[in-house]
Amino acid sequence: MIGNGAKFRIVNVLQGEFYVTRRPDEVLSTVLGSCVAVCMMDPMAGIGGMNHFLLPERDGPDGETVKFGAYAMELLINALLKGGARRSRLAAKVFGGSSLNDNLRDIGRDNADFARGFLTNEKIPILSESLGGTSARRIRFSPATGLVQQFLVPSMPDLEVPGPGCRPAPLRREVELFN
Repeated sequence: MIGNGAKFRIVNVLQGEFYVTRRPDEVLSTVLGSCVAVCMMDPMAGIGGMNHFLLPERDGPDGETVKFGAYAMELLINALLKGGARRSRLAAKVFGGSSLNDNLRDIGRDNADFARGFLTNEKIPILSESLGGTSARRIRFSPATGLVQQFLVPSMPDLEVPGPGCRPAPLRREVELFN
């Protein structure tokens, strides 16, 4: 388990960022809705990292296409290789891609499809994934062990004002571990 009493340093990976480490005391964390985070590691080299991308692609100025997902993936892979990872030993765990608003295009599905396709094309195996659904996720990734904790954040229904004497239902907190 991540954080089993040992001291560790949490590094937050925000939208559009990536982070790579060899330090066994660092745990990478992010919160995802329709965004996707790829946790990638080379267990033999003892190095791993995470990215967090917002969109698979976006039309840029003058029709130029900027591939946010592709850019985030390339940055993560290149930093891992520069840090001593071997491409043939890279493996990934993929999270996010929720559909949080029924009235908009399903960006979460597009992000999930992009991540799976990219990793398949690059021949990087996906060891586990938690993609789609309607809940946001908080994940914590330990590059040293390869373990990921996922906390689901239930979607918020339209709020109603409770009547007198009513108590709100307790929030569920789900935790899943991915080996």
